[in-house]
Amino acid sequence: MAKENSGHHHQTEARRKKLTLILGVSGLCILFYVLGAWQANTVPSSYSKVGCETQSNPSSSSSSSSSSSSSESAELDFKSYNQIELKETNQTIKYFEPCELSLSEYTPCEDRQRGRRFDRNMMKYRERHCPSKDELLYCLIPPPPNYKIPFKWPQSRDYAWYDNIPHKELSVEKAVQNWIQVEGDRFRFPGGGTMFPRGADAYIDDIARLIPLTDGGIRTAIDTGCGVASFGAYLLKRDIMAVSFAPRDTHEAQVQFALERGVPAIIGIMGSRRLPYPARAFDLAHCSRCLIPWFKNDGLYLMEVDRVLRPGGYWILSGPPINWKQYWRGWERTEEDLKKEQDSIEDVAKSLCWKKVTEKGDLSIWQKPLNHIECKKLKQNNKSPPLCSSDNADFAWYKDLETCITPLPETNNPDESAGGALEDWPNRAFAVPPRIIRGTIPDMNAEKFREDNEVWKERITHYKKIVPELSHGRFRNIMDMNAFLGGFAASMLKYPSWVMNVVPVDAEKQTLGVIYERGLIGTYQDWCEGFSTYPRTYDMIHAGGLFSLYEHRCDLTLILLEMDRILRPEGTVVLRDNVETLNKVEKIVKGMKWKSQIVDHEKGPFNPEKILVAVKTYWTGQPSEKNNNNN
Repeated sequence: MAKENSGHHHQTEARRKKLTLILGVSGLCILFYVLGAWQANTVPSSYSKVGCETQSNPSSSSSSSSSSSSSESAELDFKSYNQIELKETNQTIKYFEPCELSLSEYTPCEDRQRGRRFDRNMMKYRERHCPSKDELLYCLIPPPPNYKIPFKWPQSRDYAWYDNIPHKELSVEKAVQNWIQVEGDRFRFPGGGTMFPRGADAYIDDIARLIPLTDGGIRTAIDTGCGVASFGAYLLKRDIMAVSFAPRDTHEAQVQFALERGVPAIIGIMGSRRLPYPARAFDLAHCSRCLIPWFKNDGLYLMEVDRVLRPGGYWILSGPPINWKQYWRGWERTEEDLKKEQDSIEDVAKSLCWKKVTEKGDLSIWQKPLNHIECKKLKQNNKSPPLCSSDNADFAWYKDLETCITPLPETNNPDESAGGALEDWPNRAFAVPPRIIRGTIPDMNAEKFREDNEVWKERITHYKKIVPELSHGRFRNIMDMNAFLGGFAASMLKYPSWVMNVVPVDAEKQTLGVIYERGLIGTYQDWCEGFSTYPRTYDMIHAGGLFSLYEHRCDLTLILLEMDRILRPEGTVVLRDNVETLNKVEKIVKGMKWKSQIVDHEKGPFNPEKILVAVKTYWTGQPSEKNNNNN
């Protein structure tokens, strides 16, 4: 019996040792695998320069004041640190040829030739009219010969290279008004404007004496008919972010000059449709001789300004007809005509329940009410214009203007700001936006908003490892093509950059109103169409989940070609998506003169979402042989 027990004991011990050995070996295998993955996922702190396939960038030797150093780190020497084996494809890469040099400033949805087919009434011919399927371009928009990397901010506010925007028209046409001057190989922007001959800085100081401009209550502004955006440029030093817009018209390249300066701007016009912004977006709206007929169409355009102004927001008007008694001879209009125009504007403002704050010198300022409690009482007696019956004041993509007042959210307290009060800047950026507090965004609450902010802290830390230039001030103009809550833009506030937050009209959650409540700026967009900007106007483009959103809606190739049009040479792209989608995207960009690599998610190699980082190489268009022979 003792021998049997002894034998059973030895068998049990042997099994235990075998099991321990198996577990030990398995544990070591897992440990070494994780350590190996971690080591491979470590990204080098900088990338060595890779020779450009096409040609060298002349800006590096043109001037030490330009962003020449950017070219040293712009191109990436990517290493293989993605831990998921990517499936190779035998499909041939399609290489895209440059378009004709005549298309160097092509804006697909603001093409002047196409615009001539449309009605001139209410400026419809200058609104967005995108190309038909037969008119789509499958080529790369070429930079002009001798294109140089723009000056770095803040020097870019005052200077731009002539070769980048070879148009002298404004320097001649607006010479007396000091919009822009040509100085050798560059433009200089003195900061002047039609109604601020002493400069935008002094003009803004005049405004600050009339309304509280610098206490943090005013953060977002819209400048209608912006010229070269000097008003917006000088608001930036006061922590006010203005969206400046102007049409593509006879004043060549106004918006292009603004963006070349590093100032937010977009091609747009007050026409027959709503501006592409949500209701209650801006703290301030401004028109300085912007030539918009505010008094026509029953005050329709002022009603649109009212829609996008937040409760308590200001509208500032300078230029005709303000101060007509002093200027009527110079404006070559009769006193009667100008007085009638001003009276009409005053009547429309009153019908919108605005209060006239002041009229001093060349400036008139009105203020929108905090709520519509008193306005509704007034409308019982005078219903013109009536309150709109539409239930979606934020919708603004190809939406026709309406002759009615956009109603403010309900409130019972006459001193309460309709829709919820906003924090002063800079606290506004990370405070829970009123739209989220009120539950107007599906499946979103304060806790999820705060979690999103924490997520973006981690992501930006990761981005600075894979794109070191992000924290070096190299990227001034940045676009987020699928901005959601604006977390990326908010996390970039400490850098000398600004972000155009784009909310796709196809997105499940329409969050542009939230973005503006954070004190950030943005616009609506359908990415199956071209964006309302000139070529080469952004230094960096970011997009999370965009291609998954659109892969069944339109051709991904066209979206990528549009990104290439928008992006400056040596600009950077950061895309987040699932690995299968990014594989498709990378195959396309390899034919677009981009350097690219798919890298791991900030959580590590086991996350199915990956990040594609790409850099557009430097190249320029070349004059045709015919032009060379003529020269």
